[in-house]
Amino acid sequence: MSPRTAENMTWHQAHHAVDGVMVHPSDGEAWKRFNSVHSHFSAESRNVRLGLCTNGFNPFGSFAAPYSCWPVILTVYNLPPGMCMRPEFMYEARGEI
Repeated sequence: MSPRTAENMTWHQAHHAVDGVMVHPSDGEAWKRFNSVHSHFSAESRNVRLGLCTNGFNPFGSFAAPYSCWPVILTVYNLPPGMCMRPEFMYEARGEI
């Protein structure tokens, strides 16, 4: 990890949210609730917070086909909004089921 990326990994702790505006998951109620329930984890801003995303689809357009694809993407939410959605910070699992 580069020194610049390492510095940005604590962005979510120093970020000040504007009421009613959500620009990052750290502005949301779920993040705040997690912080209150798991205060020991949230006390260290360098602990890595990850988002797991999936979205299944049938590549052949028929629900009767026995095949489907489920891309799985892991996102680092510690980073600022301009960085956390860049391809170099998103990790994709590949394989067949």
